[in-house]
Amino acid sequence: MAPSRGPSAPPKNPHFQTPSAPPSPPPPFSNNMASTTQSQPQTIDLSSLPTAQLNNVKNQLTQELQHMTTSFSRLKAAQGKFRDCGVSVRDGLGRDEGTPILVPLTPSLYVPGKLASTDAVLVDIGTGFYVEKTPPAAREFYSRKVEELGRNLQDLERIVQGKQGNLSVVEDVLRQKVVSESSNSGDDGGT
Repeated sequence: MAPSRGPSAPPKNPHFQTPSAPPSPPPPFSNNMASTTQSQPQTIDLSSLPTAQLNNVKNQLTQELQHMTTSFSRLKAAQGKFRDCGVSVRDGLGRDEGTPILVPLTPSLYVPGKLASTDAVLVDIGTGFYVEKTPPAAREFYSRKVEELGRNLQDLERIVQGKQGNLSVVEDVLRQKVVSESSNSGDDGGT
């Protein structure tokens, strides 16, 4: 995250770029609001925008950051669930058939059951579909999912950091404009 600057400090770069495709990692001051059909990044001089438009950009960036933060939390939770499933397959199948177990129906509701087979497990592959797999194949599936979500989380984190930088620049330019407009209106009122 960029260090905070006082209200009178000029922004590092008052130009705002909107790239055509999601960069990896996004350059500072980039915004993915642009259409993906554009071939060249579009540069906008933030200091030339009116205050109302800067407020709109700030609000949009804030909403995008909130959405991305929520998505990050959900991906992190899903990664934890896949990791837990892999551990359950690894640890739970080391028992004999007929061993009493608790079967999860929801994250907080378990019912008693008995281990029917240690040769195959049902794996939830998404949207309510289950596939029978061998324990090693199930562990490998869950391991792949954990790794894939880890990569997605890293990509999302880079994008969030870029958006936070963009928001900081917009807020700095907006603050300068408000101070400038209020000092100009104070000068006009005295004459």
